[in-house]
Amino acid sequence: MNKFPEVDPRFDQVLAAQQIPPASWANYRKWVRFYLDFCDKYGHPPSDLESVPSFIAKLATKGQTVKQQAEAQQAVEYYASLLLPLPPKPVAAGRVSKLPLPPVTIASPISPSVAEVKTPAWQEVAARLQEQIMLRHYSPRTLEAYSVWIWKCCRFLEHKPPESVTTADVQRFLADLAVRQQVSAAAQNQAFNALLFLFRHVFNRDLGDLRNTPRAKQRKAIPTVLSRAEVTALMSELQPPYKLVGMILYGCGLRLSEAISLRLHNFNFDTGMLSVQFGKGDRSRTVPLPESIQGEILAQVERVKLLHQEDLAKGYAGVFLPGGFEKKAKGAARELVWQWFFPAPNLTRVEQTGELRRYHVQDSDIQRAVKAAALIAGIPKRVSPHTLRHSFATHLLQANYDIRQIQQMLGHSDVRTTMIYTHTIKSDYKPLKSPLDLDK
Repeated sequence: MNKFPEVDPRFDQVLAAQQIPPASWANYRKWVRFYLDFCDKYGHPPSDLESVPSFIAKLATKGQTVKQQAEAQQAVEYYASLLLPLPPKPVAAGRVSKLPLPPVTIASPISPSVAEVKTPAWQEVAARLQEQIMLRHYSPRTLEAYSVWIWKCCRFLEHKPPESVTTADVQRFLADLAVRQQVSAAAQNQAFNALLFLFRHVFNRDLGDLRNTPRAKQRKAIPTVLSRAEVTALMSELQPPYKLVGMILYGCGLRLSEAISLRLHNFNFDTGMLSVQFGKGDRSRTVPLPESIQGEILAQVERVKLLHQEDLAKGYAGVFLPGGFEKKAKGAARELVWQWFFPAPNLTRVEQTGELRRYHVQDSDIQRAVKAAALIAGIPKRVSPHTLRHSFATHLLQANYDIRQIQQMLGHSDVRTTMIYTHTIKSDYKPLKSPLDLDK
């Protein structure tokens, strides 16, 4: 995980001048870090306040409440005074003036980036894109990623009318990504897939031949893997509820998105199996539950039951359910079996209906917790939640488990994907030496 940008130390002075209680300063700094990271990710200058509505809409998609969104906007307003071209006056001389912001419109639950496209024609394209992706039951993350690339292509083409976009235009955009922007091969491939989907399912025409388009060079990196001792050290520094998340990531080889999406009905204690429903590629699989942490898992189930009873007493509307399932199974959102195994600490108010619903814990919180634990444990490696999945596969290979079994447990569609882990273990062959050392 990339480190969030640092907040200007003078921001505390601004908060003091605005009479914000010191107990809230950490939250305000957090929102600013999120905003700076958002600007860096999507190519917005932090001083350009026109990006604020999109940032607030992004928070809405992450399950942040209206109150949290308002606090985040206020934090960005105050921080903007430090981004002006001229040095700000000393805070002691008076209150920091409040900068005017455009009205914030909360976007649809998916893809705030498309809302930045101003022309009505591209707004219609954005709506049709969302329609086609939801029709095919693609994940919200796919919609978000595709929307970002189509928005970037739209800006590159200077908002050219959608019906006039040609294969040559797409070639120029992809070539610009590879040559001038030097994006990674994965990013360029994602952009290509987004535009291919756009042409096929929104424009209803063929994208054409792109064989002569410059492509970013594909590199195959060897995964970062922790030793057994390093895994133990990492787990000892993780605090609840992130410690159990980490143990399931490592003990079951799950992706982070799969772990945080677990519900109570995914656990089968009679057979000792965990059901992973609709993972990457919309594939499902089962993996063994680690016996060594069954006590912790059962304790978490009891905590979820207690939280569920409290939520019902407050009259909440239930958890968020996949797709249109709630229309098919009315009342399922309030049933115990559908509750998140790792629920978010706070209820989320749905803007459109005013209902209170429960979301799962945020992936960004787990990423930060794992990185912080690795730093405290003194692990000299780049550690993220996905490192635990890599370590799961590597340690099973070291224990001489069949690679096809590991493939099935990881949910890989092709064993060649799993073969990358053969590079993370010692070979049984005679160790290779330099010719200079042959006589030693």
